[in-house]
Order: sequence, then C-alpha cells, then structure tokens
Amino acid sequence: MTIRLHTQFDTLPAIVFDGSPLRIEQIVQLAQGEARAELSRDPGFRARIQRGAGFLDRLLAEDGVVYGVTTGYGDSCTVEIPPALVAELPHHLYAYHGCGAGRYLTPQETRAVLACRLASLCQGYSGVSVALLEQLEVLLMHDVLPLIPAEGSVGASGDLTPLSYVAAVLCGERAVWWRGEEHATADVFRTLGIRPLRLRPKEGLALMNGTAVMTALACLAWMRSAYLAELGTRLTACNVVASAGNGAHFDATLFAVKPHAGQQTVAARLRHDLLTDAPARNPQRLQDRYSLRCAPHVLGVLEDALPFLRAQIENELNSANDNPLIDPDAERVLHGGHFYGGHIAFAMDSLKNAVANVADLLDRQLALLVDTRYNHGLPSNLSGAQGARSAINHGLKALQISVSAWTAEALKLTMPASVFSRSTECHNQDKVSMGTIAARDALRVLELTEQVVAAMLIAARQGVALRRRLDNSVALSPALAAWHEDLCGRIALIEEDRALDHELQQLLIAIRARAWSLYAS
Repeated sequence: MTIRLHTQFDTLPAIVFDGSPLRIEQIVQLAQGEARAELSRDPGFRARIQRGAGFLDRLLAEDGVVYGVTTGYGDSCTVEIPPALVAELPHHLYAYHGCGAGRYLTPQETRAVLACRLASLCQGYSGVSVALLEQLEVLLMHDVLPLIPAEGSVGASGDLTPLSYVAAVLCGERAVWWRGEEHATADVFRTLGIRPLRLRPKEGLALMNGTAVMTALACLAWMRSAYLAELGTRLTACNVVASAGNGAHFDATLFAVKPHAGQQTVAARLRHDLLTDAPARNPQRLQDRYSLRCAPHVLGVLEDALPFLRAQIENELNSANDNPLIDPDAERVLHGGHFYGGHIAFAMDSLKNAVANVADLLDRQLALLVDTRYNHGLPSNLSGAQGARSAINHGLKALQISVSAWTAEALKLTMPASVFSRSTECHNQDKVSMGTIAARDALRVLELTEQVVAAMLIAARQGVALRRRLDNSVALSPALAAWHEDLCGRIALIEEDRALDHELQQLLIAIRARAWSLYAS
C-alpha cells in the first residue's frame, strides 16, 4: 500500500483522468507543475478498466492465445510461452529494452510522458488493471520522474525503449529524478512507502507499445510554437518601426483577397501593433523588402498549421495506441498497429519546417536593421554609441552573426525524419514512423528559434529606441509602446559594447515562461 504524503501539488487544480478527451494545454500544465493529475474515482470508470483485465484473466484460464501475453514479442510472436512463464514475460520486455542513450528527458518532458501514457491507458482498451493506473498517478503525485534516455525509438512499435524506463520504475527498478537529484527508484519507493508493481500479463506491452513519448514532446512543442508565432509578429511590428517601414503593407482589404486565415490573423495583429494610417517614413522606397512586407505570409503558414497540428496531436493523445487492444464489452482481442506514430511524425516534421522559417524571417529582418545600406539612417550594427566613441563600439555585430548561426542550424534540421524509415526487428517492424526523432528535432529547432527571438528582443529594444532618437515624432501604438517599455526595463540600451549572453539567457527564460501576453485570443 502507498503511504499518502502531502506534496507540492496538493493545492494545484486537478486534471482528472477518466478517459475523457484532454487538451494540449492540460498536458503542458501538468508538465510545468501548474496542475496535478488525479485518476477518476468514478466506480463506472474503474469497473470498465477492470473488465478488460478480468477478460484477459479468463482468456488465459481458457488457454487463449494472445500476442505478447502467451507469445513472444515482435518477430517472436510464433514462440509459445509456457503457462508457468507467462507472468515473467512483461518484466523481460522492459528488461531487454533498457538500452536507451542520449540525454535524459527533462522533468517537464517526463511529466508529459507519464500524463500521455496515463491518458491512453484510461481509454479502457489496453487490458490493464486499475492498480497500474494508480501507480502512474502516484509517480505524478509525488513527482517521482523516471530517468528516460531520449534516444532509441523508431516510433513503431511505439516508443518501446524510452517507455521501458517508465515500466521499470513502476516496478521499483532503475533510477528516478526526485527532489532535484538522481536516486535509485527502490530507495525513493521505500521513503514514500510505494510498493513496486508486479506487472500482469499484457501490462508491459500496454505501457511500452505506444506513442506517449513522441506525443508528450509534441504537446510541448506545439505550445512553444504557438507562442513563437505571436512573438514573431510583435517583433516584426517593432522592426517595421525601426526600419521606417510601411504599415500599409498589412491593409485589411489587401489581405481579404488572399483568405488564408492564419495569414489574415498575422496581418490583423500587425495592424493592431502599428499606426497603419500614418504615412510611410521612407519616401525613397515604395515597398519594403520581403522579410517585412511578406511577414504575414511567412508567419501565417505557422498560424494556419497550428489548428491542424493540434487536431493530430490531440487525436493521438486521446487514443488507445498499444497492441493488441482489448474490447472489454464484446470480449475481443484486436491485433493491429495503433502504436504507429505516423501522425505525430508528420506533425512534427511540418512544425519544425514552419518554425525554422520564422527564425529565417527574423534573421533576414536583423540583417536589414544592422546594415546602413538598408536600415534607412540607423547607425551601423544598431550601435547606440555617439561621438568619438562610436569608432570603437560595434553594437549588435556579433549578435547578428550568432543569429545567423542559430538560424542555419535550425534550417538544417528541417530534413523530415519520417522519410528515414528503417526495417527493424527481423523485418517485423519493416515500416516505422520515426515520430520520436521528428519530435526531438522539432524541439531542437524550437530551442534555436527561441534563441533567435531572444536576440531579436534585444534588437527590437535597440532599433525602436534609435529610430526615435533620429526622429522624435515617431509614434507607437499603445500596445507597442507598452511592450517596448517593458523591454527597456529588461535590457539597457547598448551604447558601450558589453557581453550579452546573460541577458540572452534571461530573455530565453521569459520566452519559455510566456512572460508577455501579446494578443487577445
């Protein structure tokens, strides 16, 4: 029996797991420690879960043949398991899959993985016991986080290797992250009074033969991408002002005749941020360069993709995706391939492409801002130095180089992972999704793009201030004025050269905490 201790999550709002649909935002709340997971106490829900386990028990008693229960796994499905050894089989599954490598998933990523696996098993088609679901709840309740190596999944049959670390921890084995340190799972279980689970037949497969890792990473990636779309728009507005650009490029009538909804949303946000009825301040150039004029067309691709990608991710989140599935009502065993992560693979390959294009857009905007040939009167490299000291100060020269490097790396990672299917496991898994690799790629592209955005926050603070120094009649919309004032409070004007790495890190923290509320939904 588990000893119920008070935890830091007790006062948080509960997200109830009962098989009802969950949203990306709820998984992110759990991942960030802003909510707590609570397994439904509803008797009907628990009876449905238990019916699946009971049906399997009866089937085994009647000498039924069930893949992964009375047979070996994968290509070994023709190997019959002697009845006396059936109970040991689930533990062998997670034992031999303990071969992951690479970095460990972060605490936020790991909480999301546990929540995604619990959500899938709560659909009631996996033949697991209520005790297994309760053990997952306990890990989330006490923030006992399996140390999960990020690498080793081909995305079918699901995330076998990384999820083996979840299965092993439920059984009191391997290692966990708890209270800020790495511990042996057995030691933490003894401290908390948690009894190690003994997996029932099929429960090893139910835990491991699914898409929880890729789906968890996809939920986190989606949320970060949605915020970057807004930040990219606000930064573009700042760069239009700094460049003495033309707000009329975002005219409502103009965008009404190319009715991509996301593109129209971006244009509307730019109109909100800019005083679009003010005359363009650059009479020498009728049209701004593409990175400003076509910003809604670039950012709009991401905006238009987000609703579609949400649907794919949330469908996967709320699905039963192991194999075989158990229909507890009709008492059928259904052998299929729902562990295949193709939808997440496609979603993440698409997302990383759209996000990397945001990095590229902002990189091009910065290249215009720092260059006296194109920035319409701003000082070289947006340096704030004046007089004789301007000769030895270099402004954002090095920052622009770093932005270019981060952008190039992000663009390099847009090669789709899903096209690199490999035949594995004696050609049983001969077409695989690579969904987890695509999700990890997307997170790396996001990380790089957030670094670009952090640099562009410095450039926005600098560029708008320098434009207003040149022309004190430049007016800002209330939204842009308030936001620029906030930036000025975070970043001092760069007049004398200084290292910017600390400020970049602080801005990254603010970006990932979604520190600014930018546009009404």
